[in-house]
Amino acid sequence: MAGISHVYTIARAAELLGVDEDLLHELSIDMDPQDGCLWVCSPGDECTVAFTPDGIECLREMIADSQK
Repeated sequence: MAGISHVYTIARAAELLGVDEDLLHELSIDMDPQDGCLWVCSPGDECTVAFTPDGIECLREMIADSQK
């Protein structure tokens, strides 16, 4: 299994998926790192949610399921 080479910030993921960031925040609450959801922290204790490519796919499925 290859290592994670990049992640998408929640803002970029919302743009890619065509949904609002608030929806992704709501969906990500129940996601774990093994689901592709990570926290990225920068100096000054600023943190944002980010998603691996697998996390983007997980979100895509969660969005589709919520629209059924």
